[in-house]
Amino acid sequence: MILALSSASLSYGQRPHPGAGQQERRKEQQEARRERQAARQEHHAGDWLRRYKDVPPDQQSKALQNDPQFHRLPPEKQQQLVQRLQRFNSLPPQQQQRILNRMETWEHLTPEQKQQARQLFSQLKTLPPERRRMVQSAVQDLRQMPPEQRQQVLESERFKNTFSPQERGLLSGISRLPLAPAEGQSETPDE
Repeated sequence: MILALSSASLSYGQRPHPGAGQQERRKEQQEARRERQAARQEHHAGDWLRRYKDVPPDQQSKALQNDPQFHRLPPEKQQQLVQRLQRFNSLPPQQQQRILNRMETWEHLTPEQKQQARQLFSQLKTLPPERRRMVQSAVQDLRQMPPEQRQQVLESERFKNTFSPQERGLLSGISRLPLAPAEGQSETPDE
């Protein structure tokens, strides 16, 4: 009898009191929520593309269709991403890497810098094609220079004679943005 009582009291002591299951579930839910938040914070722009860029297109499509974040998007955004993925896959590897580098750089810009980059890019698109190419070439050259040298070149007579005030303003604005490394190192963001 004492043995029965002691084992009953032991088993009663091991039984969770009412509500303990709820507390345990709540703790598990909180932990899962923290893990999801940590995973989101560790996410970097282009992670999905980096992970799947060397996978055959049919497997990429399957992975995309199985991605929970993809399913949360509106259908038109899903279609846009599928088209972007197809376009990305059609590019040579060097150009793909440049895009991934741009995405990474873009992710680290402040909201103000992103807004400035959008405005500068819009202005750049208004230039005639030949002038746009000249400005883009100058940006490539400037990106390979340290900031002090970049500023000297921007203020040089050669630049003043080569570029209009609007173009120099674009070059100056672009040079103030944190730039991704140049070709062979990596590039500037555009979204």
